[in-house]
Order: sequence, then structure tokens, then C-alpha cells
Amino acid sequence: MSMSHTQVAAAQTSNVGLAQDHASKTSDGGEYLVFSLGEEHYAVDILKVQEIRGYENVTRIANAPAFIKGVTNLRGVIVPIVDLRLKFQLGQAEYTAQTVVIVINIGERVVGIVVDGVSDVISLAADQVLPPPEFGARMNSDFLAGLATVNDHMLLIMDIEHMMTSDEMALMEPAAQPA
Repeated sequence: MSMSHTQVAAAQTSNVGLAQDHASKTSDGGEYLVFSLGEEHYAVDILKVQEIRGYENVTRIANAPAFIKGVTNLRGVIVPIVDLRLKFQLGQAEYTAQTVVIVINIGERVVGIVVDGVSDVISLAADQVLPPPEFGARMNSDFLAGLATVNDHMLLIMDIEHMMTSDEMALMEPAAQPA
């Protein structure tokens, strides 16, 4: 399910078109970018994806949590880079040719998330997405928007906006609540 750099470049181009073409379908399900972290498959709303880039070294920030790899300059914008493998405590990440950074837009901010690989863009109908299970206080599922089964694989659909605006991430302010 891994993509070459040529496929990543093609996905970048098609993702922009997909995001624009399917903007009206999110209430009826939506389009998702599928990526892997270890053996698990995750998905993020394609409308949040700005681009997909190969992993490059970043500038470390002193006293930042281990999952914040640092920052990079993306066409004049300083972008914090978060390694989701470290954030989810899935073991030490190996950075290979398949490792990519998914650049996402959350409100007015741009954030990069490091993942093991990107595999697909899929459409899911609203009835294909099940609500996340309720866990006790020891396990937080707040960052899951839902679960879906695709080709015999469980797909964890992330609420990336909720995760990036959470207090523990401290990357950006939560979205303003309507008065």
C-alpha cells in the first residue's frame, strides 16, 4: 500500500482536485486520505489536506515534546511537524523513502504530520462510518471521528482538527465557538 515519490506527486495534484470536487459531499460521507502508521491504517478528511511531501530533516525546537519533530519552512510559512507514530506511542519511527509529511490546513494554521506512508484516497458514505467506541478514562478516543472497514482492514478516521487544537498539542488555539 506504499506510494513512490512519483505517486506521491501525482496524489498531491489529484488531492487538490478531489478536495474541490467533493467539498459538497462531506455531509453525505466524504473523501479521505488513507495513511499508515505501523500496521494500522488511518484516514483524514481530504478537505484538510494541502499537500503530501517526502520527509525532510526539520529544525528542532528546544523543550518541545518528543512527538513535535520541529519546524520547516514551506514556501515562506513556518510549519510545525508532528510525528504521529511518536504521538500515539507506536514505537520509534524509522524514516525511509516511504515516510511522508501530510501538510494539513486547520483554520488559519498549517501543520505537517509525519506518517509511515500514504496509500489511497477513498470515498466513504456516511453509513459506512461507525462512531468510535467509548473507552474509560485511561484511553482517550477523542481524536477518532469514526471507524470504517475497507478491504478487510479497519480504518481509523481521525478528527485531525480536534487533535491539533487539543491542549496537549499546544500547536494552535481551538477554533472560536459561535456566540
